[in-house]
Amino acid sequence: MTVKIAELMAKRVITSRPHETVGHVRDKMQRSKVHSIPIVGPQNEPLGIVTTADLARRVKDSSPVSRIMTRDIVVVPAYNDVSVAARIMRKHKIHHVIVTHEKQVVGLISSFDLLKLLEGKRFVMSNAPTPPKNKRA
Repeated sequence: MTVKIAELMAKRVITSRPHETVGHVRDKMQRSKVHSIPIVGPQNEPLGIVTTADLARRVKDSSPVSRIMTRDIVVVPAYNDVSVAARIMRKHKIHHVIVTHEKQVVGLISSFDLLKLLEGKRFVMSNAPTPPKNKRA
C-alpha cells in the first residue's frame, strides 16, 4: 500500500507574506498552535518558511519576517508517495516540507504527520539477534 502526501498532509495551511512582521507571524503561530508557516508570494508560490527555531533568533518583533525566513526551501508535489517526503526530511535534517501543486502551496507535511503511519503498527524485528552463548574458559 502506498500513501500519497496529499492523504497525510495538513491541508489547512496558515501562510504569511514576506512584509509581515516577526511579531505578527509569532502571534499567528501561537494562536494556531503550529510550528512552521510558509511564506508565500502574490500567487501563493512558496518563497520561504519560518519555524519556531527561526523565531528563537534575536530579532525585533517589528522586523519583516523576510529577515528570518529560510529561503532555501525544499518543496514536494502533493501526488508523491510519503516516502519521498520522509527522504527529503532525513536528507536535509528538517521537520517540515511545503507541499505544492502547480507551483502553489497546497499543504504542509511534518515529521509528526509521518509518525501517524506508525501508530497502531507493531514493530517486529526481522532477523533478531540471538543472545551470545556463555563460553567458559
